[in-house]
Amino acid sequence: MRKTLDELRVEIDTLDKKIQSLIGDRAELASAVADVKKASDDNSSFYRPEREAQVLRRIIKRNDNLLKDKDMAHIFREIMSACLALEQGISVAYLGPEGTFTQEATLKHFGHAVSTLDCGSIDEIFHQVEKGNANYGVVPIENSSNGVIGGTVDMLYSQDLKVCGEVEISIQHQLMMADQSQKIKVIYAHQQALDQCQRWLSNHYPNTELKAVASNALAARMVKDEPNSAAIASEVALGLYDLERVAKNIEDKPGNVTRFLVIGNEVVPPSGEDKTSLLVVTRHQSGALLDLLEPFKEQGINLLQVAKHPIPGVKWEYLFLIDIEGHREEAHVQNALTVLTEKALKVNILGSYPVAVL
Repeated sequence: MRKTLDELRVEIDTLDKKIQSLIGDRAELASAVADVKKASDDNSSFYRPEREAQVLRRIIKRNDNLLKDKDMAHIFREIMSACLALEQGISVAYLGPEGTFTQEATLKHFGHAVSTLDCGSIDEIFHQVEKGNANYGVVPIENSSNGVIGGTVDMLYSQDLKVCGEVEISIQHQLMMADQSQKIKVIYAHQQALDQCQRWLSNHYPNTELKAVASNALAARMVKDEPNSAAIASEVALGLYDLERVAKNIEDKPGNVTRFLVIGNEVVPPSGEDKTSLLVVTRHQSGALLDLLEPFKEQGINLLQVAKHPIPGVKWEYLFLIDIEGHREEAHVQNALTVLTEKALKVNILGSYPVAVL
């Protein structure tokens, strides 16, 4: 016999009560873990990127119901975030103000129970983590349309922080303004956004002034009170700053994705599916680049990225940002890095960290 709507709602309410009770049990266990760590004088962070990645991978692997794998993982991501907040408050610095893609990446990776600190620049994110005002920072490292983010590479080169994780965000740009009945005379956005929408802007606003600002969210906040101005920003910023949408998804290339790095002070143990990021300076001699790549080939290590970038403050000198599969504690990775160190002028191991799950 088919159940009535009221009967189904009663069953849902009953299940909700059980789920809530089980989440409460998990929170108590998380609190107990915190007590054990405090009693043992364990001063390390309670946030364990490799442990969380392993848990989320298992959740996806065993998921066999109507909810999509990623949706189920996102639910548990928030449960884990709330439980971690009981163990230890975590502060994360991001490129602000509210409504940036970097904030979206931060909340996707850490969950909404984390405490956030908005910063005005990528440099400031590094400095806040370095000074201990934030436990971690989230910074953009590369975009599928524009390549590596130079400002982040410069800071990775000059600062002594470690890469602890990664997260990817799908980027969709919205054109917005306070009153779309007005003529647009100037469009504000981060330079990356202007580059990613260059063709669309040339076709639709060829004679409009384009101005680069520190972030898209800042652009959205600026145009809220400036007549005849528009901003390129995210869907979140559109609602956050109560603006009107002029055009939707104006990025030139569909599937535009930005990858972000989580920076901190901890070395992350292996999770079973990891990446290692390096900054390498080569010698000025014939075959130097081949010497740089050969150790990875000999050890059967897949190169995920090799990006050339100017060395900060040194004219016509370059370094390479390299991402490889594997963790620095694995024997074959250790062997490759040992040979690489002998062949290169400088090798900076930025960190080994779990491959993004969500």
